[in-house]
Amino acid sequence: MKIGIVIPAHNEAMTITKCLASVQTAIEQLPSTITATILVVLDSCRDNTLELVKSVQVESAQAKNTKIENADVDYLCCDYQCVGQVRDLGIRHTIASGATWLACTDADSVVTPDWLIQQIAHIKAQPTDMICGVVSVDSWAHLTPQTRKDYMAHYQDKMGHRHIHGANLSFSAEAYLAVGGFAPLPCHEDVDLVKRFESTGYAITWSNRVRVITSSRLQARATEGFAAFLANLETNN
Repeated sequence: MKIGIVIPAHNEAMTITKCLASVQTAIEQLPSTITATILVVLDSCRDNTLELVKSVQVESAQAKNTKIENADVDYLCCDYQCVGQVRDLGIRHTIASGATWLACTDADSVVTPDWLIQQIAHIKAQPTDMICGVVSVDSWAHLTPQTRKDYMAHYQDKMGHRHIHGANLSFSAEAYLAVGGFAPLPCHEDVDLVKRFESTGYAITWSNRVRVITSSRLQARATEGFAAFLANLETNN
């Protein structure tokens, strides 16, 4: 089994290094029979995100030379300004490189050490074509107590939840290609993909054991993404 982790990034110099470190830690937990690679897809970056990714890439290569287990880190650059296109570019590139299972997260997020192990456990327990995981918010310090209360009342952190996050979505390469992949949408590309998996009859696991910690920033990269959702809650309080 080969896992491909795809991470879109748009001006994420403040968070990309921590994100990649967490993904590498998750990869280190995998058994030797499973290989994994990381692909960062840089979309219209105007900061030093690329330089930071290159730095991690060099460190990864050096770790391999000293026999320290670490994942290959690669990158692509594009100028789509469209997260759906960015994700699809990365996924298709990774599938072409041999990945049979794809795991998506975001550059402003940190995956838990058992992020990949839990995905494998689900696949072994009951074969599935897609896993929709949950997210935790990294900090509530800059948000009002009411915003946190409203969010917690809305969010179902349990098995069988129905939340969809591009920052914590994984699926088989075969099923992804069969449904046509991520649509070229500027937002809700994750929701659209899940709906097509559902309508085609693919098996979906809604898990709170597959976890990601995501940024609570209010400056949204996608106009209707998670940051916009939090900002809307904050505005209405």
